[in-house]
Amino acid sequence: MKTVLERFLSYVKIDTQSKDDQEMVPSTSKQRNLAEVLVKELKEMGASNVRLSDNCYVYATIPATIDKKVPSIGFISHMDTAPAMTGTDVKPRVVSNYDGGDIVLNEALGIVLSPNQFPKLKDRVGEDLVVTDGTTLLGSDDKAGVAEIMTMAEYLLTHKEIPHGEIQIGFTPDEEVGRGVDFFDVKGFGAEFAYTVDGSTLGEIEYENFNAGNVKVKINGRSIHPGSAKGKMINAILLGMELQSMLPVEQNPAYTEGYEGFYHLDHIEGNVEAASMVYIIRDHDRVKFEEKKQFFKSVCDFLNQKYGEGTIECEIKDNYYNMKEMVEPHMHLIDNAIKAMEELGITPMISPIRGGTDGARLSYMGLPCPNLCTGGENYHGKYEYVSVQSMEKTVEIILKIIELYGRA
Repeated sequence: MKTVLERFLSYVKIDTQSKDDQEMVPSTSKQRNLAEVLVKELKEMGASNVRLSDNCYVYATIPATIDKKVPSIGFISHMDTAPAMTGTDVKPRVVSNYDGGDIVLNEALGIVLSPNQFPKLKDRVGEDLVVTDGTTLLGSDDKAGVAEIMTMAEYLLTHKEIPHGEIQIGFTPDEEVGRGVDFFDVKGFGAEFAYTVDGSTLGEIEYENFNAGNVKVKINGRSIHPGSAKGKMINAILLGMELQSMLPVEQNPAYTEGYEGFYHLDHIEGNVEAASMVYIIRDHDRVKFEEKKQFFKSVCDFLNQKYGEGTIECEIKDNYYNMKEMVEPHMHLIDNAIKAMEELGITPMISPIRGGTDGARLSYMGLPCPNLCTGGENYHGKYEYVSVQSMEKTVEIILKIIELYGRA
């Protein structure tokens, strides 16, 4: 059997970065490279009904080993990595028995992973950490989850004496660009309930997430030679700055935590004649989420009244909603995750996701799907790391959850 670390190190070396604003799914063909590896490995370990869809979804089944009727449980992770930083030529390194000090990621570039900037490192003293070389992200979001599910699958398929119901496995593309379940076959997947394995710190259980929307703003300015611009010029760049200044300062993501929502300016470009801005709007509370969208629209309306109709074009689109409403009728999912961790001596931490997962949309597609930890930290950047021991414990959590449903 391969260890979870061996699987993880092999998967992160496969570039699967997804790409924004693409019509096709998957958004990048290179995601298929990992999908094909997973299909091959699942077949080799003896999984049933292994298949790769046209849109790069990997599905498989671990047959039940008991006759009694128990729920078919699914486990899902995504194969892509974030567009925020390159995932090409990832060079993972294992820091054995971490001593609590600074970790030099790249001496030549002066890049250091330090507990002074990332205090959670202190919780991992004595553990083995996988880190980057400072030039790429690591990819534990969510290849740690992929490796953990695959390790669980091989363990069950080679230990058929363990009693359990039917287990479904799913790996998705394009989660990082918000399209991870656009073509997910919920009915064909065959699970009654599922967990995404796409969280962070060991012990996390999440079944609340943001309501999420994207805003695309186009600003139509008027470029005039600055020497004769009085009363004529409309500087699109300055209008963008004015728009940003009208949003609540305290609702910037840099100042929010817990259940606090935000407006986040994610991208801006342009010149005097024309500019564009991309925002994301987030809030756990659906009413506050709708109020935030309405407020943003009112700001655009005000600027159009001030500078002329059509100066600001604003398109607001919902991405996903808080899964809490869909999961609460099935709280056994949370209860069993808590019980599994407690039986393993792991402290459960129930917290809201300050983001989203495939599980949020799947929950609204009829597959209640809370989220479990993976052990990774500092996702989407060069300071990303994952604890080997946390990955191993996550495999144990998944196996214990399966055992608990098998007892039912």
